[in-house]
Amino acid sequence: MSEYEFTVSLRVRHPAIEPSKITQTLGIEPQHTWKAGDPRRAPAGGALEGAYRESYWMGRLMDEPQLSSGLLSVESVLLQTLAHLRRSHAFLEQLHADGGVAELHVSLYAREAFRLELSEETLGLLGRLGLAIALEVHPQPSPGAPEQIM
Repeated sequence: MSEYEFTVSLRVRHPAIEPSKITQTLGIEPQHTWKAGDPRRAPAGGALEGAYRESYWMGRLMDEPQLSSGLLSVESVLLQTLAHLRRSHAFLEQLHADGGVAELHVSLYAREAFRLELSEETLGLLGRLGLAIALEVHPQPSPGAPEQIM
């Protein structure tokens, strides 16, 4: 199996929820939040024109990218996360009913091709909890390969 690095985060978008309610309910500390109607801010903190149209909450589920191994994989992290989120099933259902979206965001970093398998158990839990999954793939050039400029 080819090695790859990965990170996993949980992202929630909702028409108007208070981000602190998400934090309190899920028991996960967020890295980024804003509430619908708050003034927009640049990543560096400066003010931007307008207000946010929806509430947003993002919590990293891993402190830093992890290297895949026989014991650690995207699927094992997803299963652990889903077991944790199962306790918040009613909240996630209500979030969805209110027009919100919750997704697990997986960033993958690899130098060569690899296979990612999600079992029927994982996919079934994702569906029952109303969670989407987003995969973002970042190819890394091999050591010594010339850089491509676009």
